[in-house]
Amino acid sequence: MRKAYVARQREALGRKSVAVLPVHYPKEILTAMDVLAVELWGPPGSPRGPEAGRLQTYVCAVVRNALAFMAGGHADVVDAALFPHTCDSVQGLATLVTDFGGWSKPSFVFQHPKGPTRASARKFLIAELRALAAWLGTLTGRPLDVEALRRAIRLHRAIDETKARVLARRERLPLSDRELYEALRRGEWLWPEEHLDELRELEGKLALDAPPRAGVPLMVTGYVPEPMALLDALDDAGAYVVRDDWAAVGRRVVVPRCAPDLDGDPFEALATLYYEAPECPTRSLDQEARTRRLLSLYDESGARGVIVHEPKFCEPEAFDVPAIKRAFAERGAPLLYLETELETELSGQTTTRLEAFVEMVGARRAA
Repeated sequence: MRKAYVARQREALGRKSVAVLPVHYPKEILTAMDVLAVELWGPPGSPRGPEAGRLQTYVCAVVRNALAFMAGGHADVVDAALFPHTCDSVQGLATLVTDFGGWSKPSFVFQHPKGPTRASARKFLIAELRALAAWLGTLTGRPLDVEALRRAIRLHRAIDETKARVLARRERLPLSDRELYEALRRGEWLWPEEHLDELRELEGKLALDAPPRAGVPLMVTGYVPEPMALLDALDDAGAYVVRDDWAAVGRRVVVPRCAPDLDGDPFEALATLYYEAPECPTRSLDQEARTRRLLSLYDESGARGVIVHEPKFCEPEAFDVPAIKRAFAERGAPLLYLETELETELSGQTTTRLEAFVEMVGARRAA
């Protein structure tokens, strides 16, 4: 489906496309330059080629699968690839796909700063944003139009605001969790205006006068909702996700405390939005701030338990797990830690653990 969509974008609209590795990148710049972003979260399942074996088995499956996917020619429909500074593995992949995978198309990098906002970090970030725009200009053959960037920022603000409303009221949607997340994740490859239309249609399905969804409400924090069968297993067990902090979904929805100034330098506005984004271990090292946010989300959502869902060997996410466990233990909140491979289906053991956790949380709730 994605390959056909990318091809149609090129044939019908003349759009270039870029495969983007997780997680955080300035999608507004790509939109302003009429470049389609196609995110590459692995993909899930067994590596599609032997090149994954060129990396150690303790490297995360997202990177190992991406190397095999690109080396096997499965991403050849795009015109370039973008590697954000998510972690050492993703950043290193920018050269590995050329050295080991025979990738011959342009590879761009976006090295966003880590840690709290500082004048020096903000200056570095703006320089990286401008450098990315210049690199993309070599791909498209034209420079970035500043007014187009302002329009793109407004478009993506509308997407995040709509997505935030849908996520906040998900209990009133006549959809399963899988149906909801399949709709939300279409933004990983759809042209943003099309995605916004779909989100508004989704928001129109909210039945605000309907009773809240039945079942055990849970909060999930983690990297990416893969395998999607996880959502089916929760549904079958009588639970649902009432709030999420997945890096691929909820953690990328930016609702700033004050609207960025779009009349001035749009790069300054992008820097402001970057530092207004929810705490993420791929962007910040402040575990205390992240656990405070997670506890706040938990309290506001009415969740009765929390699932920490991480892909195996994801170092940035793993660093925060002890702090998250400690914070929720002090709160007395039930917590299940799931470390899964980037598989297409859940193992029977994982399904059993989910069922037992939901049963335990449900019993506590009833008591």
